[in-house]
Amino acid sequence: MNKIAISGLGVVSPSGIDKRKFWANIKSGQSAVEKIERFDASRYTSRIAGHVRELDAYSNVSSRLLKKIDLFSHMALVASELAINDAGLDLSKENLERAGIFMGNAIGGWLYGETELRDLYIEGREGVSPFMASAWFPAAPQGQVSIRYGLKGYSKTIVADRASSLMAIAYAARNLNRDKNDFIIAGGMEAPVTPYALLCCQTSGVLTQQNDTPQTAYRPYDKNRDGFAIAEGAGIVIMESPERAAQRGAEVYANVIGFGTTTDGVDRIEPAEDGVQLARAITIALDNAGLKPTDIDYICLDGAATRIGDITETRAIRSVFNGHSDQLICSAPKSIYGNLLGATGAVDVITTVLAMQNDTVPPTINLNEPDPECDLNYCANTAQSREINNALVINRGRGGINCVLVLQKAG
Repeated sequence: MNKIAISGLGVVSPSGIDKRKFWANIKSGQSAVEKIERFDASRYTSRIAGHVRELDAYSNVSSRLLKKIDLFSHMALVASELAINDAGLDLSKENLERAGIFMGNAIGGWLYGETELRDLYIEGREGVSPFMASAWFPAAPQGQVSIRYGLKGYSKTIVADRASSLMAIAYAARNLNRDKNDFIIAGGMEAPVTPYALLCCQTSGVLTQQNDTPQTAYRPYDKNRDGFAIAEGAGIVIMESPERAAQRGAEVYANVIGFGTTTDGVDRIEPAEDGVQLARAITIALDNAGLKPTDIDYICLDGAATRIGDITETRAIRSVFNGHSDQLICSAPKSIYGNLLGATGAVDVITTVLAMQNDTVPPTINLNEPDPECDLNYCANTAQSREINNALVINRGRGGINCVLVLQKAG
């Protein structure tokens, strides 16, 4: 893969809106997971989540439009505006027919959907908003961003469970390699802190039930872990060729240089127990980037906080990196703010880019008693100084979806 530059960052997360506040909270390891109070979650087995605060303070969305869209589209619009401004893009000078949008999410806009379906059964069809059909479906954020900025280039929405937005960023890079667009707004968004969305996540058996201690509940690679805490948010990056970014005089944060994806194909939810296909995805990504395992300085982990997820991820890394595994430093920063499902990859990419910029590895928090079968350096509880030139981002979706992206520091 030819290098594709990341020249703008926009993040909306439980750990903060705006990259500076977000990074400060990530570096400090300050947990943002808390009790769900948006609705009565008392009958759920998992009753905690990462919530986005202060969205209205950053919002660029009119009250009229807010009545027509779901929260996940609202967060996507805010994050897109932040990324565009961060990249210094002047859209009035761009050919908008060559401007693309690549987005990913896992479940769509269920807050809007649930509300309108309730009204359908109580009031009949007259009680349903005419915007129901366009508000909930997974491609709605792509459409809203396109409408807001008049972007008309080749675009896609990816739905691949927790791997959705990482795959969207990877496909955006490939699209730019093929010269189908001049630049792409890429990333993901998710708003799963709703009654039905939480129920769907609960029935898959991957959520923590440590409800009395929300800030320490999400604990990847710890022998006392029992699943992840969900979270809402959005992560958006601006992607273009390094040459184009240089012509604009834009800062390049990092370059996407490789990608690999495979599927385990053994269970509708769980990954394969051997981690072989994840290892193959890592190898494909490294080959695509033209790097050796010894070239990697940091891995931003999937961090499912389930026994099979954590152990198979560790096994796959051990398999590929072999003797270099003990020199690697890895972490799952999402333990700080929760798992954003389909948006997690985009926020992982932003976190990794900021880690490169600051020569600092963000921590995996709540890792106090490591699982003996999880024996990598997970940067437990405290950030560590480390020069990061090349990094991997790993995301995995239900059903054995494996995605690996390779990032390289600009310069």
